Amino acid sequence: MRQDTHRNPDRKLNMTTTRVLFFDVLGTVVDWRSGIAREAGAFLARNGAQQVDPGEFADAWAARYDASTEAVRTGHRPFVSLDVINRENLDATLVQFGLTPSELPAAEVEELNLAWHRLEPWPDSLKGLARLKERFIIAPLSGGNTRLLLDMAKRAGLPWDTVLGSDVFGTYKPAPHAYLRAVEILEVRPSEAMLVAAHNDDLAAARRCGIGTAFVARPKEHGPGQTTDLSPLESWDFVADDLVHLADVLP
Repeated sequence: MRQDTHRNPDRKLNMTTTRVLFFDVLGTVVDWRSGIAREAGAFLARNGAQQVDPGEFADAWAARYDASTEAVRTGHRPFVSLDVINRENLDATLVQFGLTPSELPAAEVEELNLAWHRLEPWPDSLKGLARLKERFIIAPLSGGNTRLLLDMAKRAGLPWDTVLGSDVFGTYKPAPHAYLRAVEILEVRPSEAMLVAAHNDDLAAARRCGIGTAFVARPKEHGPGQTTDLSPLESWDFVADDLVHLADVLP
């Protein structure tokens, strides 16, 4: 059932001046868990670890993201790309599940790390993005580095107008610089941009920067037992079931 979707009257958001829609990508536009689990499952089977649940492996790998990027956001570590962070976290996850990275085929480990470049869009994403692109500039605003996002877009057919990776900003969301640098590069004011995301914390950070907000529900992002981000936790400017629905409700 679709949620009641309307503009929040407490926000001074004028959609006639919105020029850019930024999109969180991992989880909002693409289904990262299914893709990572599928490739991890094949890798684990080839390397004698059939007993490891691929979904649990994917969850454990992704769970290391926040702490790893926080070190960059807080200045405890110089900026490194998500490809580097993912590879470090992959090695740690392999150890967590009883495997020794140095004893595994190096080329296969690296290929598994690049699974993040090959993620599939949600069923509504391509149609929704195509419709939204007719009226707005559309671009990713993601933790992914530029090459990761480009590879993903070319493979999946994501019709971005431009690609801005975290390596362009030199930090990771929810650092304010990521959002503010994005609007600066596209030469719009924060009030002329909107972030579309399935994550309440991402939207909250964008709102603090003066950027509009649209929550898109992705209740299966973390698998059948998901307990977070099932619904909007604040009065976002717009709420939609998916990207096609968002194209319907944005004026």
